[in-house]
Amino acid sequence: MQAGFAATEITPPLGTQKIGWIIELKIEEIMDPLFARIAVFENGDDRIGLVQLDTLSVRWTQTDQIRRKVQERYNFPGSNVMVVATHNHAGPAVANCGDARRDDEYIETMVEKVVDAFGEALGRLEAAEVGFNRVFEFTLSHNRRTVLRDGTTITHGAGFSHPDALYTEGPIDPEVGVLAARSTGGDLLGAVVNFTCHPVHHGGGVGATAGFPGAFSKSMEEKGCPSSVFLNGASGNISPGNPVLGQSPTMEEIGGKLAEDAYRAMEEMEYGSDLPLCAGSATVQLPYRETTSENISGTARGAQRFSDPEAYDRSMPALLDRIKERGTQPAEVQMLGIGNVRFIGIPAEYFVEHGLRIKEETHPCKTLVVGHANGMVGYVATQEAYSRGGYETTFGFGYRMGPTAGDVLADTAIGLVNG
Repeated sequence: MQAGFAATEITPPLGTQKIGWIIELKIEEIMDPLFARIAVFENGDDRIGLVQLDTLSVRWTQTDQIRRKVQERYNFPGSNVMVVATHNHAGPAVANCGDARRDDEYIETMVEKVVDAFGEALGRLEAAEVGFNRVFEFTLSHNRRTVLRDGTTITHGAGFSHPDALYTEGPIDPEVGVLAARSTGGDLLGAVVNFTCHPVHHGGGVGATAGFPGAFSKSMEEKGCPSSVFLNGASGNISPGNPVLGQSPTMEEIGGKLAEDAYRAMEEMEYGSDLPLCAGSATVQLPYRETTSENISGTARGAQRFSDPEAYDRSMPALLDRIKERGTQPAEVQMLGIGNVRFIGIPAEYFVEHGLRIKEETHPCKTLVVGHANGMVGYVATQEAYSRGGYETTFGFGYRMGPTAGDVLADTAIGLVNG
């Protein structure tokens, strides 16, 4: 078994458009650097790679470019590379989202930096032992959907101060999964950490930051871990803190606590030096939402438009043309495995219930669900959530998938793991 890690800075220049708040914002301040972080693993002829970006999302075209260049330049199997965004809301516009327009010049530079860094990670491959453990963290996240007495759900806003609030619609995923690699001499080489929570800090401002995933990597480095890759989970309905309990941690506090959790997991970790690697993927066609007049106008039961309601209307003609032209939305589900650990890449803001189902139905494998991977189809909620409404299910540019899409993705993921 060999492992290698690398990182490269991908901080956008001032004046670059931001993404994540659906309105037009430009970066006027760099609050902390943004990075691409790479982890590669090799055992004999088998090789897999993970690419983490401090961005809101990654488009399929960018994923394809990175994979092709990695294969052409290093003879590394592109199909065995998972490209993942942390879903950071305070980064550059790498895709069109509402009024925010992607910055193609930035994207081109970012892709080249990622491919160069992938080569650096390969150059740092060394004999390693790899281990996995997990701990649970209940203090940093909450399910942000509140069910009201009329059966509808609200996401942003009053929450439990709403006069008709009843209960939280669903669970969280408290698992902090940690895969660590150390040299044969016992020195820590790096870690891959999976946790489920929306990185929304500073999304509505003019500052660029890597959010709590960046703070996490900084804290890990300060504790002695030279490289860390953060993989967000099925966080479509999971946000930081807990407003019911009055908890509102900063991104630095979340990052620091996750680093403590990771080290707590590594304290009791068992390592192996000859773990099998595996990879697989499947592309499915997902159904779009029904283009009813209520959906188009934003007046459907429980509809809740965010930030600038008119941004939905401005983007609606292009969305309707897309749905009519394509009919269905292609989406790749990817599986990478090390020992009995499985990383499942889902190209969506996936609801946590789907992620938990995948974990449960792929036992005894230790499955970690990775959202915002290898593309982005937008929010993918549960069928029940679509009937209740709320921000994540209100028809629009990032909310275009039909109610059965989540189960199609989950069924595909489970099939890849269970064979």
